[in-house]
This record gives sequence, structure tokens and C-alpha cells, in this order.
Amino acid sequence: MLLKLTPLMTEEKQTTATRPALIYFAAAFGAGCLLAMMTHMNGVVTQYGNALYSSWTAHGIGTLAAVIILSVQFFRRSAATRPTGDSLRGIPWWAYLGGVSGAATVVFASLAVNSPLALSGTIALGLGGQVLFSLAADYWGFFGLPARKLDMRDLLTVTLILMGSLLIILSGASQ
Repeated sequence: MLLKLTPLMTEEKQTTATRPALIYFAAAFGAGCLLAMMTHMNGVVTQYGNALYSSWTAHGIGTLAAVIILSVQFFRRSAATRPTGDSLRGIPWWAYLGGVSGAATVVFASLAVNSPLALSGTIALGLGGQVLFSLAADYWGFFGLPARKLDMRDLLTVTLILMGSLLIILSGASQ
């Protein structure tokens, strides 16, 4: 199977599923809002340069912000709780590829947001793509996720998201 890699979670963690706390819902919603804002801002940068420049700019500024935040966290932690080389060696090689998909996402979204799709169409179709990939990752157990069977709710979710995306795009085209 494609990308069927060793699970990261132990059996104990897999069997103790609980309902997420409200803070996680708020964090996911906030991340979605920030993603829409980021997509628009990267699209503006693309208008003055190109999509690749937009990606470089976003990731360069993101790197600077991450270095500052990590530096503050590093010095605020005690020596006992700081990550060590031993703890970092366990990270799977493919976990570092998130930056590649992030750069590609910025390029593709920067191109799409400046098209007739506009921001709402880009975000709606992006959500559809995220859900489709997430379901595939869940089903086949990509990147160490525990594999799970999909059900009719999953199919209904994707169908409604894609229908909503089309409604957003087609209603925007009629204006």
C-alpha cells in the first residue's frame, strides 16, 4: 500500500478515544480563519510578484517568527524539559515533508485566489481537497495513522462539501 508506514500512536492511545474539549474546536475554527486570511494575503503578494515569490515570502517570514517563538520557549524551559538529540532522532523522515506540502499549498492557493474562483471558491475547494485526502489517509493509514473503515457519513460529508463548493463558485460567477 502507498505510504503505509509504522503507526506513531501506541495501542493504548488508539483505544482511549474521548470527545475533544471545546478548546480544540475553537483552535480548529481559528486555524481555518487564519488559513483564509493567509490565503488572501499570499494572493495579494502574488499580484505584485508571482506565486513562487509569495511562497518564499510567507515561508521566510514564518521561519523568522518560528525562530523567535522557539528561542523564547527554549530559554523559558528548564534544562530537564528541553528536547534532546535522542528525542528528536525518533521523528520519521517523512514528517519533515510538511514544509514541501506547505510551500506547494501557498503556490497553488495564491494562483487560485487570483482567478475567478476568488477567495471563497479557493477555500471551499481547498476544504474539499483536505477532507478527501484526510479520508484517504484514514482509510489507508497514511503517515502512521491508524487505518479505519469509512462509512456513509464520510461519503455524505464529502458530497455536501463539494456541492457547497460548487454552489459558492457558481453563485459567485453569476454576479
